[in-house]
Amino acid sequence: MRSEAAMYGLFMDIANEDDRILAVYMNGSRTNENAPKDIFQDYDIVFVVPETKAFIEDKDWIKKFGTVLYMQYPDEHPDYPNDKENIYGWLMQFDDGNRVDLHVESVAHAKDHIRDDKLCRILLDKENILPEIPEATDEDYRVRRPSEAQFRACINEFWWCSNNLAKGLWREEMPYVQDMANFVVRKQLEKMLSWKVGVKTDFNVSVGKSAKYMYRWIDGKEYQDYLNTYFAGGIDAAWEAVFLMCELFDSTTEYVAERLNYTYDIGEGKAALAFLKHVRCLPKDADGVY
Repeated sequence: MRSEAAMYGLFMDIANEDDRILAVYMNGSRTNENAPKDIFQDYDIVFVVPETKAFIEDKDWIKKFGTVLYMQYPDEHPDYPNDKENIYGWLMQFDDGNRVDLHVESVAHAKDHIRDDKLCRILLDKENILPEIPEATDEDYRVRRPSEAQFRACINEFWWCSNNLAKGLWREEMPYVQDMANFVVRKQLEKMLSWKVGVKTDFNVSVGKSAKYMYRWIDGKEYQDYLNTYFAGGIDAAWEAVFLMCELFDSTTEYVAERLNYTYDIGEGKAALAFLKHVRCLPKDADGVY
């Protein structure tokens, strides 16, 4: 596997040898001093160029980066918008294990948008075309203190959508249950746990995408309980995981409410939990919910 130094050298060599490439900058985890370093970190590289068309039409220039195992062209997806004249990307997995997310970007677009992501570091600027930017920081990704309205909305979304878990499990519609649990209900639990981390750290850290770094700031049992809320295809196991999700959400919400001096209507949660327990015991031939 090519080393980090070798990869940076490669990017600089390609840029310096091509007069069309006027500047190079990088963003992503490799510019974040708080992100753990490992062999799977990709390189998010942007080449700033006068125009993107020539790079898009040249099918061979990507070979300069190495042997590609497989790749993706996100700007060619028929269902997503693109702005090929200003920015175009190749996501490449190489045969030595390295991954590079490469973009070419017009000068005007780079000048207008380089400050959009504070996790950004300029590696090369041949003609000083880019504006000065501050040192890379993850501050835009840190947990933000919720307003009381946001706090209450999270609570309401969690408990209200638990209703959907109840009916989905009673119907044994596991694909629906999985979607509702993972993309709706769990996201509220993830948010509440992230706010707990924020409270404990004075809202000065990032828990990462999908709260993947949350384990750093909550205790081991709590984190294991969170992992145990994930379930497979069994109905009984899913019910147990849902109840654990409710228990963890309730205790975390109490913690956050107390520290932020917000009001937590525990009656809402008790009513939702009672409904879940009732539906779990509801016979399949029932002619009414109650």
